Amino acid sequence: MPTIEEVQRPIAEELKAFEPRFREAMRSRAALLDRIMHYIVKRKGKQMRPMFTLLSARLFGPVNDSAFTAASLIELLHTATLVHDDVVDDSNMRRGFFSINALWKNKIAVLVGDYLLSRGLLLAVDKGEFELLRIVSRAVREMSEGELLQLEKTRGLNFSEEIYFDIIRQKTASLIAACCASGASAAGQDAEAVERMRLFGEHVGIAFQIKDDLFDYGTGAGIGKPSGLDIKEKKLTLPLIHALQHVPKSDRRWMVDVVKNRSDDGKAVKRVIEKVVEAGGIAHAQRRMLEHRDRAMELLLAFPRNDARDALEGLVQLTVERTK
Repeated sequence: MPTIEEVQRPIAEELKAFEPRFREAMRSRAALLDRIMHYIVKRKGKQMRPMFTLLSARLFGPVNDSAFTAASLIELLHTATLVHDDVVDDSNMRRGFFSINALWKNKIAVLVGDYLLSRGLLLAVDKGEFELLRIVSRAVREMSEGELLQLEKTRGLNFSEEIYFDIIRQKTASLIAACCASGASAAGQDAEAVERMRLFGEHVGIAFQIKDDLFDYGTGAGIGKPSGLDIKEKKLTLPLIHALQHVPKSDRRWMVDVVKNRSDDGKAVKRVIEKVVEAGGIAHAQRRMLEHRDRAMELLLAFPRNDARDALEGLVQLTVERTK
């Protein structure tokens, strides 16, 4: 498996150049906002989305100004959704640090999310990048719809695998799809190539979410014991959905009762996890994850080989083989 540094190599200089551009895009004349923006920038994650965007542009030639705009736009809108998500989920932590709502309360966090959203929109408008704005706005709409669909369906804990894939395609995969599509669009590619890159990103995003589901069951080297966190939070993951469809009715009723009403009972949650393993839920999820990885690779390998394509292959590998 490649390291993240190896994957970043073809765009190492571009990622360095992206940093000050992104900081500038977040700057505010309001002292409180500027302080919060500084806090956000200091605690950024692995920059997976800028990497997907810049590598997708680099696949077709040198990274241009439009590609930097695309990466900033996506990161601004993504950060806005994270800030709002923490308010919705009443979450006090984000990537091991206090969330904005934990430090500055919900009202300020909602306004910060709105500010980031407006900065992203204005960045695209000011640069005249209306096609990039269309691609990314579509992703934000889908993310919101995916969240609402999940809230609607998880109440009954009875939705199908088809609905699960609808939710994760919208909620998780749509943004990675937008990264890849906007990178190709910024590089001046035609509609067919842009759509192929969008689909590539969508399949990678779906594989990424299934991998996250598997972490809940302690699968993979170095991951450790099952946490059952998703079960405790009443979230339906692919292994659990598969198990609920393949266990006897009495087991199903008991498992649903644990997830809905007794998710703080550690012993019961552990037994549910055992039932999921026995019913083949883990193996099924791993198969589906690899199917989406293979579809992503098939789409990517249709493009001519260069160092950016190799790096994107590495990113796909990292997605399905990561241990955290």
